[in-house]
Amino acid sequence: MRVLGINALFHDPSAALVIDGKTVAAAEEERFSRRKHGKRPVPFSAWELPELSARWCLEAAGLEPADLDAVAYSYDPHLARPAEQLGLDDPWDHLRQDYARRAPEFLAEALPGLHPDKVRFVPHHVAHAASAGLAAPPGDRAVLVLDGRGECASQLAGHYRDSVLEVLNTQPLPESLGLFYEELTQHLGFLRSSDEFKVMALASYGKPVFAERLAAYVHATGGGGFRASGIPWSEFAPARRPGGPYREQHADLAASAQRCLEETVLHLASWLHGRTGATRLALAGGVALNCVANARLHREGPFDDVWVQPAAGDAGTSLGAALHVAAEHGPVRPMTTAALGRGWSDEELRRMLETAALPFEEPEDVAAAVAEELAQDGIVAWFQGRSEFGPRALGHRSLLAHPGRAENLERLNAVKGREEFRPVAPMVRAERAAELFDGPMPSPYMLFVHEVAEEWKPRIPAVVHVDGTARIQTVDPAAEPLVARMLAAFEERTGLPVVVNTSLNTAGRPMVDHPREALECFGSAPVDLLAIGPFLVRRSKAFT
Repeated sequence: MRVLGINALFHDPSAALVIDGKTVAAAEEERFSRRKHGKRPVPFSAWELPELSARWCLEAAGLEPADLDAVAYSYDPHLARPAEQLGLDDPWDHLRQDYARRAPEFLAEALPGLHPDKVRFVPHHVAHAASAGLAAPPGDRAVLVLDGRGECASQLAGHYRDSVLEVLNTQPLPESLGLFYEELTQHLGFLRSSDEFKVMALASYGKPVFAERLAAYVHATGGGGFRASGIPWSEFAPARRPGGPYREQHADLAASAQRCLEETVLHLASWLHGRTGATRLALAGGVALNCVANARLHREGPFDDVWVQPAAGDAGTSLGAALHVAAEHGPVRPMTTAALGRGWSDEELRRMLETAALPFEEPEDVAAAVAEELAQDGIVAWFQGRSEFGPRALGHRSLLAHPGRAENLERLNAVKGREEFRPVAPMVRAERAAELFDGPMPSPYMLFVHEVAEEWKPRIPAVVHVDGTARIQTVDPAAEPLVARMLAAFEERTGLPVVVNTSLNTAGRPMVDHPREALECFGSAPVDLLAIGPFLVRRSKAFT
């Protein structure tokens, strides 16, 4: 059974391929088109399809469109209602729905040889749910989906038993925790449907002084539902002009909204636990990328285990839609890695470096050579293996630095052109993680924040956020042998089992995906060393 999943309608268009229940490829369109998030989530862009990522998925498996048994599209326009009936101010939404209805013919044109009858509409939140419940480690799980919007709802609560989803509750629009956070993002001068993670970071600098008043608009209502709409934002803090200065009120509003979000999610999870009796929870939807809320849910919630889809936003619905259709025809396998994107052989990388006419070297052990550079306080661009599916750099397309230098936070933010309040994350050897950090373990996808042990805070200051936490990635040598070897070599040289890890890109641009983009980023940013496959390119030799 060969199923291609497609996410296209709102934002973060993507494609994923599932063959006989196994996920063999998944990628976001932005990595190919080089447009951040692929496109803006407006009705006029709804016709755009992830053609480049879809074609790559097929090429990676040696398939033609005609070879597919099904194409799963992660939205069902037959379930939608007019925006005005949903309480949404979206006068052009009818255009979006028309494009969705015509998706089969659009896909057939984009992928010659595909018959339109092979296209299946999968409800948006069912696709989100499958991306978590079917991709998580085996076993029955409760599943909670929270995002901006689907066809008519913004939430799904359910239970997976034997790969079959039982839907227990949905929250009708316009109530939406995702739209609530998007509106806040825009009010604080950031780009909505893009910069919500900046609001989460800013919240750590404020105090939740507005939380009680804000809770009148954002709260659980019982029965698995909630309210989150109609917030008079300017009554709490003035709108910030994009690029303008931050006031204390802005950080306080971010902190207050974050508090209300967390409280509501906790209530929803408690209701779901009471309905299912499940001990394990799977999360998806854009709200599930809020690692601070995830950590509190793990710490205070009723579930023993919380698993979050690494591509929890809309990108993950391509995978979820494909898994949902595949599960109707046989067992599906869990997701064991996020490294589902493009990769290149060592020989292909060598030829590209030779074409670029750059001096490069091939050390006996690239991991040890990178560890030595990091120990000398160099910044390293790390390009290894297949690219990650989702918004986090997980040791395949990363910028690395020494965590023991507090100034490296400011240094990396300057390299990337980011706001000064943005934290960077640590990657840590899994066997050492519990000594340094308190939180859910393992944490391979960087989707929770952890408290940093007091004795380690002065030793790794670059990765400690203002609130004393860090968004860690634990590295298992069995899953990531090269990264684990680099971390071990760095610890031999410095006594620190941690390396700073942030995404290999500059502000406003998608994460580097192709070797050519890695070379361009290396050439345009003050990075000391590029580790690309087994090869090293040194700035001191390349630009003399």
